[in-house]
Amino acid sequence: MTISSRFVLLSLTVLSGASAFGVSSSHAATSDSEVLELRREMAEMRREMAIMRTELHKPAPAPRGHAVRTQRPGVAETPVGVPNYSGSPESGIAFNQAQPSSYHVTGAGRPVSDRGIVSSWEDFQKASSDTEVVRVGGMKIGFPNGRPTIQSSDGKYAFSIGLAFHEDFGGFLTDAPRGGEQKGKFNSFTSNARRLRVPLTFRYKDWVANVTPDFGASNNDGVDGLYEANLNYAGLKNTILTVGYFQPRVTEEDSESSNDFEMMERPGITDIVRSISAGDARFSVGALHYEKRWWIAAYFTGQQFGARNSTGYYGGDGNVGDSQTGGTFRAAGRPVATKDWDLHLGVSAVAAFKPSDGTNGRTFKLSQRPEVNLGEDTLLSTGTMTNVANIWAAGPELGLRWKNLVLKSEYYHIGVNRSKQLGGAPMSSLNFQGWYAAANYTLFGTPRAYNYKEGAFAAPGVKEGEEFNPATGHWGSLELSGRYSVADLNSRPDSVSGVRGGQQTVWSGGLNWYPNRHFRVMLDFNHFIVSRNSNDGTVNIYGRNGNSLAARVQAAF
Repeated sequence: MTISSRFVLLSLTVLSGASAFGVSSSHAATSDSEVLELRREMAEMRREMAIMRTELHKPAPAPRGHAVRTQRPGVAETPVGVPNYSGSPESGIAFNQAQPSSYHVTGAGRPVSDRGIVSSWEDFQKASSDTEVVRVGGMKIGFPNGRPTIQSSDGKYAFSIGLAFHEDFGGFLTDAPRGGEQKGKFNSFTSNARRLRVPLTFRYKDWVANVTPDFGASNNDGVDGLYEANLNYAGLKNTILTVGYFQPRVTEEDSESSNDFEMMERPGITDIVRSISAGDARFSVGALHYEKRWWIAAYFTGQQFGARNSTGYYGGDGNVGDSQTGGTFRAAGRPVATKDWDLHLGVSAVAAFKPSDGTNGRTFKLSQRPEVNLGEDTLLSTGTMTNVANIWAAGPELGLRWKNLVLKSEYYHIGVNRSKQLGGAPMSSLNFQGWYAAANYTLFGTPRAYNYKEGAFAAPGVKEGEEFNPATGHWGSLELSGRYSVADLNSRPDSVSGVRGGQQTVWSGGLNWYPNRHFRVMLDFNHFIVSRNSNDGTVNIYGRNGNSLAARVQAAF
């Protein structure tokens, strides 16, 4: 007889016995023999119930051909085929179960890049294994390279989202125009969202796509644009192949992430040089390669994003019939690399093989603000140069680090070749130049270091245990910067075929504070001296001198 049939029979017996007992009691006529019989049946019921308890706790034999399950210590075994509603839950399915995770920040704690991060799949896996990771189902959530990232468990697929947030505010002091000049747009106080980039990176193994919208607008915020949109392959050792809208690296200063700048803006001459055939969102096809002692890159370049649109983000011409083509080249070496010393030697070159052919033919304009971007007018400008056949620039780079001190300097020469004649006489070439020298010293915190993957210097770092916390006596990192910069856009200024674009000299000083690797506060003071030019209307007739004081709050993820 099975357990279930016994249970049914026993239940009927109990009910009938109870019924008989109730009837006998009600009539008060129970004989002694009936009472004895009832007691015997109840004793039999107790024996049956004891047998049932024994059999319910006895493991059933495993079906033939199936392995016998081993009982875990402290957990009652359940017969095969019967759901287990007792014991410990299986890992991964219980509510409130602790997930395997490790929260830590390794390395020097330097700021995250302001662009989509491209690395080989091998390097990406190394970065992922040495950072904060939380596993959810078959996905991993972490912060490789300090950037929020979701990836598959094997790391083949990954998506990262970053942030480069630069909010500038400040104004100009004692910038009085001279007789007959207009004041121009030199606010005593204003603000500008200098960069509001959101790098979006999509990865499949060694293939990486970057799309980075920019909700800032360089000198005047309120216009949305694009910083980059490119496809990259990083499967070759220390090499990255790129096609799409990109920022080709030229000059040491431009090769640094804007999150690492010593001052709020680049030196004027490097900004002018990069505008020729590099700069942000420039169509590029090329590659870079790096080793610990040297770095090299070359790109064929085209138009900037929106160049054929009169309302383009970077300015444009709706009548372009033939877009610009050009190229960039940069090589850098690191002949000295020790714990206390780094020596950087490099060369950069750019060229527009043919400028865009637009409304006024093949034209080109070089200009620069006084190394601050708060909506001000330009005081340095060649104006629109016509009949331009090609334009190029080249120059050397020099950098030296000794412990906490970093010294940098670059010089560039710019040549403009023109193709047509003016009044029957050949139009001669134009030549411009500029240079800068900068010094930076880390007062406390982890000092600047050489980033051989960029061929440039990186910002100070803040290790996790040294992040700003007055209660523990930690203050992050603080550095002091100074720079002298000259950009000369005069070329035979007294000749009818020459250009009087002016010469700009800027003395700069600044403090940068890093409470941790993701945030920074900058304070810059600039004194600028600009000679007169013939291309700014009545804003700079006699030359302009002035001062600016500006600050920046920065977030980098």
